[in-house]
Amino acid sequence: MNSAKNTPKVLKETKGKIQVDFDRTSKWTKFKIKYLSTRFLTQTIFKLFRTIILLGMCYIILNPFFSKIATSFMSPEDFMDVTVKYIPKHATLDTYKQLITENEYFRCVFNTGILSLACAFIQTFVCSLVGYGFAKYKFRGSGILFAMVMITLMVPPQTIEFSLFLMFNDFNPYGIFEMIGIAEESRRLLDTVWPFIILSLTGLGLKNGLYIFMMRQFYRGVPDELEESAYIDGSGPVKTFFKIILPISIPMMITIFLFSFSWQWTDNFYTQLFYTSNTSSHVLAYFAEVPNSMLKAIEDSGVDRVLYEQSVMHTCGLLIIAPLILIYLFCQRYLIQGIERSGITG
Repeated sequence: MNSAKNTPKVLKETKGKIQVDFDRTSKWTKFKIKYLSTRFLTQTIFKLFRTIILLGMCYIILNPFFSKIATSFMSPEDFMDVTVKYIPKHATLDTYKQLITENEYFRCVFNTGILSLACAFIQTFVCSLVGYGFAKYKFRGSGILFAMVMITLMVPPQTIEFSLFLMFNDFNPYGIFEMIGIAEESRRLLDTVWPFIILSLTGLGLKNGLYIFMMRQFYRGVPDELEESAYIDGSGPVKTFFKIILPISIPMMITIFLFSFSWQWTDNFYTQLFYTSNTSSHVLAYFAEVPNSMLKAIEDSGVDRVLYEQSVMHTCGLLIIAPLILIYLFCQRYLIQGIERSGITG
């Protein structure tokens, strides 16, 4: 007891003695101890090296993006002026105006938005259901089935391009539609949203294998006691899934929804495969085209056609991703939370 009482006094006296010795030390000695030590030099070099690496990476990533933004405001005169690099001398919004009006930008945004929303909602629900089955139910062949799901991510879509085109050009699974008398013209699903809906409902839509994997990883972290308590209360598997599992899956489902919406929004492969022409679809996959009036202006001004067309295509890309940037600004918190809970970080 006596030693315990004396300890704070010793520590206090020792601390006071150290403080007095430090105050008596000269400023030059303090400077050498703090700034001329090996530890300080090592930390400084590391921080400087890290800063240079980060600045270089930022330049490599952001420079093309900023250059595309700058060229989108350039007039034909700026492309003929060799002194213009990033800042246009004759800034104009004519490129944006012509693309929006002649390429029917808002109509393409509306049609693509409806298609992306439909696919995102369906894929989010289907992948949640399939991921829950893989995570919580053990049955014979489950490992093989899950491996096949992962293979869908590895197989290039170009390998099944022709098969998909033929299947939806005359959609007649197992000859059932022909047997019940549906005409061949009615079985042609190209230039409609049905190919996207069917692939999403069957879990074979764009990037569905990744979504199933993410949901499976999330559900594997859900305690089994939640389901067991629901079963004790008399709930079956279906009621448990809808009443217990889905409500706690909302952050992860929002992440899947954002991924699905964004990838469908920027998809060119499936959209151009199932929509055979822009006149029948008016989607953003066909939006990136140089209007005829701009081609005529290029010929009259004498500007390098290749350079100017590249600038127009870059402007098209900016208009396409603009809605996604707005969505990300409002939903980034849910996206980060879902990725953290999926178990695929790091």
